Amino acid sequence: MAETIVVYIDHSDGEVPMGSWEAIGAARSLAQELGGEVNALVIGEGVGDIAQGAIAHGADKVLQVQSPALKDFLPEPYTTATVAALRQVEASIFLAPNTGRTRELAAMVAVDMETGVAPDVTALEVEDGQVVATRPIYAGKLFSKVTIPDKRPQIFTLRSRSFPKPEPDDSRTGEIVEISVEGLEPLAEVVGYKETEAGVSLTDAAVIVSGGRGVANNPRLEPPPDITDAEQVEVWRAKKGFEMLGELAKVLDAAVGASRAAVDAGYIPYSHQVGQTGKVVSPDLYIACGISGAIQHLAGMRTSKTIVAINKDPEAPIFKLARFGVVGDLWEIVPPLTAALKERLGK
Repeated sequence: MAETIVVYIDHSDGEVPMGSWEAIGAARSLAQELGGEVNALVIGEGVGDIAQGAIAHGADKVLQVQSPALKDFLPEPYTTATVAALRQVEASIFLAPNTGRTRELAAMVAVDMETGVAPDVTALEVEDGQVVATRPIYAGKLFSKVTIPDKRPQIFTLRSRSFPKPEPDDSRTGEIVEISVEGLEPLAEVVGYKETEAGVSLTDAAVIVSGGRGVANNPRLEPPPDITDAEQVEVWRAKKGFEMLGELAKVLDAAVGASRAAVDAGYIPYSHQVGQTGKVVSPDLYIACGISGAIQHLAGMRTSKTIVAINKDPEAPIFKLARFGVVGDLWEIVPPLTAALKERLGK
């Protein structure tokens, strides 16, 4: 029996994270092995362009749920809309990118449909007609293979940058099906949004330059006369350190990350935190500067393709995970590295 695979297209303010398109690519691979079609699920208001984008990236059909009540993501009405769409097409597999919104959505859909969900999946394969998912456990130290037998739909959220992103083909055509859903009145109201710093998204970044407590360790850097308190001096030096890392990131078109210790110390906002209580990332290149390598941080970046560590302590745990390690003062290493890369890349 052919499977009906539905992919949730996550989006915000008209922007679609790369993980949504990667999920369509993963669905296409499953459809080739299991048979069936790939349906994209687009929920919101005025989402016609996103629906066309889903077809261009490989969806056979788009299930579209539009309503003024769905203008902003709220878990209750979005769950109602998702469940209605999945039941209408009798979905057997439901995929979604692993984001803050979709983790909540997938869990609520699983409860309503009395099925199982495997979160943060890094690989999918088919064995004897059964979908088998690989996901990290024990803070990423081990990988577990899991199945969701005898439940439909099987729900999986996919870690960003773990699956190939299909190239869009604007010549592709597909059917767009409007689905009408009752009972979408939200229990809450979004009154506004607060902008954060602009920059490359951590979860989508191919390269990440991250800093830890070590970025503040430069006693040669003299603060202004009005900064005398020891804690203020430390934060001032750390911010200068992250400016230095930002220059390297700019040359590499990279995102700037940070350890929890750096965030807790007030060096940089939480939006940059990588780790078990921050963002989980899988870039092609991760440059860890002044990060010792606490297990909570390693849990958020150990699936990076290549890890480069710069640290004064040769016994730092980060070196056990790094492909390349540089023992030394990051203040002496990063500036010439940035200059050499700028010259090499012609920037």
